[in-house]
Amino acid sequence: MKRYFLILFAAVTLPLWAAPNQSIMYIDMQYVLKNLPSYESANEQLTMISKRWQKEIDAAQQEARVLATNYQTEQIFLSDDMKRRREEEIVAKENEVLELKRKYFGQDGELFKKREALIKPIQDEVYAAIQEVVNEKHIDIVKDRSSDPSLIYMSSKLDISDLVLQKLGAR
Repeated sequence: MKRYFLILFAAVTLPLWAAPNQSIMYIDMQYVLKNLPSYESANEQLTMISKRWQKEIDAAQQEARVLATNYQTEQIFLSDDMKRRREEEIVAKENEVLELKRKYFGQDGELFKKREALIKPIQDEVYAAIQEVVNEKHIDIVKDRSSDPSLIYMSSKLDISDLVLQKLGAR
């Protein structure tokens, strides 16, 4: 019985003794990115491109609606062959709209690629600055407080956001 108690006691307390003191700090990535002019500029570019592509899609959708409306009003005057051609034309236009949506806003669409090209270098800079701060301050763990829903309170002493911004030359 004593043996089981000692094994249980060792299993519970040994990890506590063996664990080194870890320094955990936090960063607010949303705050850091909002204070980087290059990030704001990249977001503005993405917004402008997105709006331009959305206008193109909206125009194609409007064309499809006009074709469908015209077909419905003229349907009784059309031969079967003409009806079939008009229906095919409407379906082709609707497929074109779907293809544009997929091309621009799909999972691997142009917006995704453009965002990757514009934002990735900025993120790499931020991560390099975080690494510099981590090395200087001998930090073991850095958590993003803007994406941690379980974080209720954090002392401002643990926030390295401003240090990272200084490394990036912002603010």
